[in-house]
Amino acid sequence: MTEQHSPWAQPDTQVVLAPVGPAPTIQRTAEPPRAAPGYQSGRVSGLGVPPIVPPPSWGTGGGGGDDDDDPVKRNKRILKLLTGGAIAVVAIGLVVVLVSLMTGNATTPGGLFDRRAEGPSDTRPELARRCPPPTIPPELPPGGDPAPAGPRTVDEESGISYKEYGAPWGPWDNVWADQGELKVTYRTGQHFVTEPDYNGGSDYHATILSGHVPAAVNDGMVLDLRCVGDQIAADVRISFYPKGNQLEQISAKDLTLGGRPGRLIKFRLHFSQPGLRAKSELVSIALVDLGKPEAAILYVSIPDTHRQFDYIADEAPESVRPV
Repeated sequence: MTEQHSPWAQPDTQVVLAPVGPAPTIQRTAEPPRAAPGYQSGRVSGLGVPPIVPPPSWGTGGGGGDDDDDPVKRNKRILKLLTGGAIAVVAIGLVVVLVSLMTGNATTPGGLFDRRAEGPSDTRPELARRCPPPTIPPELPPGGDPAPAGPRTVDEESGISYKEYGAPWGPWDNVWADQGELKVTYRTGQHFVTEPDYNGGSDYHATILSGHVPAAVNDGMVLDLRCVGDQIAADVRISFYPKGNQLEQISAKDLTLGGRPGRLIKFRLHFSQPGLRAKSELVSIALVDLGKPEAAILYVSIPDTHRQFDYIADEAPESVRPV
């Protein structure tokens, strides 16, 4: 039997391969070439294929030209910039809000968040602003009681008439305007001089004067008589009497005057002024709601040097009638 040998059992035969041409030249950076993984230095494959060299690394700074050509890297860089800017804006906003809250500017008028348009200015008269009418006005009687017989002082401007007194009372021939909040002007009434030229230039008077104060800019309204009366009394005190006067309250009541809703306030003012014999004065203020845009006022003042006329502080207001 012929002995058969495996073709792989033949002794090694040297196989010479024809050169396939020079290896391609690879442009490299200053970094020396490195062998591909799995190959040791100085060895090549039997086919003569050069080792694979990875592209040069530009580091992680993103400053190379290849990053500008790579849309993924470029978008990541832009996203980082935008994220950083947004964080900075939010941080600044939080600082501003905290400072505003600590200084009170976030809630006080004119502060950081107060940018609402201002409403229209209040054009109502002073009396209407200080003493607004009640939400549900009461029923008012129509018209008023007729005037009793006898001499009358008629104040067409104020809308009332009242009893006229004889001597020593005479017609009022002056104009007094108070310096208070309501600026009531008294043009009509009666008076007489109780102390002439008491301070080297002025006379002191007993008075029965009428006036009015605008209460509304539209048709008739119901007034808060308590509020209006208190304000008029305060205005009289600071306008016609020495500073530092002391008030002695006597009475304050709602009542009907001439068939119309009214309020009567009585008090005595105590004071002292060089050259003036009077040390106090009885005052009554009658307020009448005529159902018109003006409230009618009757102001009576009797110095303590002429107490015999104190009764007029009640009688004159009770004689008031609408005209």
